[in-house]
Amino acid sequence: MNPVGEEQYIVTPAQYTFGGEALARLPDGRAVFVPFAMVGEQVRIAITEAHGDYTRARLVEVLRSSPERLAPRCKHFTLCGGCQYQHLPYETQLQVKQGILIEQLARLGGLDDLHVEAIFPSPEVYQYRNHVQFHLTPEGRPGFYRHASQEPFEVEECHLAAPALEQARQALEFEPGVKLSRIGLRLGDEEDIQIILEGEVDDLPEVTLEGLPFSIVYLNQNGVQVMAGSPYLFISLGGRTFRVSAASFFQVNTAAAELMVFHLMDQLERRGALSAQTTLLEAYCGVGLMSAFLAPRVGRLIGIEINPEAGDDFAYNLDEFEHIALYIAPVESVLRHWREKVDVLLLDPPRSGVSKAVLQALAQQKVPLVAYLSCNPATLGRDARFLHRAGYRLTHLALFDFFPQTYSIECLSLWEMGASHAAP
Repeated sequence: MNPVGEEQYIVTPAQYTFGGEALARLPDGRAVFVPFAMVGEQVRIAITEAHGDYTRARLVEVLRSSPERLAPRCKHFTLCGGCQYQHLPYETQLQVKQGILIEQLARLGGLDDLHVEAIFPSPEVYQYRNHVQFHLTPEGRPGFYRHASQEPFEVEECHLAAPALEQARQALEFEPGVKLSRIGLRLGDEEDIQIILEGEVDDLPEVTLEGLPFSIVYLNQNGVQVMAGSPYLFISLGGRTFRVSAASFFQVNTAAAELMVFHLMDQLERRGALSAQTTLLEAYCGVGLMSAFLAPRVGRLIGIEINPEAGDDFAYNLDEFEHIALYIAPVESVLRHWREKVDVLLLDPPRSGVSKAVLQALAQQKVPLVAYLSCNPATLGRDARFLHRAGYRLTHLALFDFFPQTYSIECLSLWEMGASHAAP
C-alpha cells in the first residue's frame, strides 16, 4: 500500500461490491471502492489507500443523491463498522446481495448461467440480533470498532440488537484499563441474558451490573469460568429448544435461521435424500441446530465439531436420538480417514470456507449430494470452483438475509455429483 494524501475526485459508482462498497473509476481508469455511496450518485471522494491498479476512498460529499437514498436510523452510521446499508431501502439491499452472490460465484467459481432460486428476507430488518459483541474503549465503555479501523468508540445506540440486549449494554460498567479483549451479550428464552467476557489474563474482571440478574462467564486460555449464573442459555427455534454454551456458536438471527432450516429440509426431501436408508454427515455441526431437525428423517447421522463446548451442547440437544455419532475433532482429520458410505454431506463452515483437504476427501468419496451453507460468497466461490471441477453440479441456490443493513450474505447451495446444471 502506498501512502497518499487527500487526493480528491468526483466519481459516479457503477456497481456494488462485496464488503459494502460501491465501485467507480478514476480518470486514469483505476478502480476505486467507496463506502456508503450508491450506484448512480455523483460523489466527491478522498483517496485513502492506493494499491497499484485499484484504490480505496472515503466519501466526502454526495453531490447528486440517488432518489432511493434513505436517512440512516442510527446516529453512528458511517462512523461504525457494523452497518453498511442503512442508506439503502431494504428491497434494494436484497437485490444488491443477490447480484453480488451471483458475481462472486461467476468470477471466483467459474460458474455461468446462474440464478438465485429463492430469496428469504429477514422477518425483522432491525432489532434482530440475539448476540452482540463489543470492545472496550480506554474509559471502559462498551464500544464498536470504527469503520475501516480497530479503534473502538463508545456506542450510544445499536438498532440491530434485540431491545433486551440494548438495555443490558446500558447497564454494563467496567473500570478503565480492564484487560478484556471482547464482551458479548447473548439473549435466550424468557429474555435470559448472558454476559460473555473474553480475555487473556487469569484474574477475573470486575463487572458492575446495577443488580441485574445476568449470567456472567469469563473465557480465556484456561477455558470457561462461570462468574455468576449458568454457563449456557436455552434458545428456541422451529419448535425445538437448544442449549447454547458461552463458547458455542449459534445463529444470531433466530427467525431467519428457522427459514433456512426448513428450506434445507424441503430441498433434501424433494431429492429423496431423507429416508431411513440415508446416512447424513454434518461437518462443522456446532450445537446441532441443523442435525436436530434432520435426525428424525434419516437412518444415521454423524456430526463433526472441533469445539468441545459446542460438542457437549450437540450431545445434550440430540440426546433423544440413538442413531447419532459425534466426533470432536477437526473436520479434515475425520474425513481424511472416513471410509463409510455417506449419502448427504452438510457443510456449514466458518467465513474462511472449507479447507482443501475436506474438499479433496468428499470428491474422492464422491458423496452424491452436498449441501453447503455459506456466510461468505468469496470463499464459497473459491470452493465452488473445486466442486465443479470434481464433477459436482450446482442444482439449487437460495439466499437468506441473516444480516439486514450489512453486506453479509448467507446462502444455501446444493451440489449433486454428475447432475445437470439446471436447478429444479
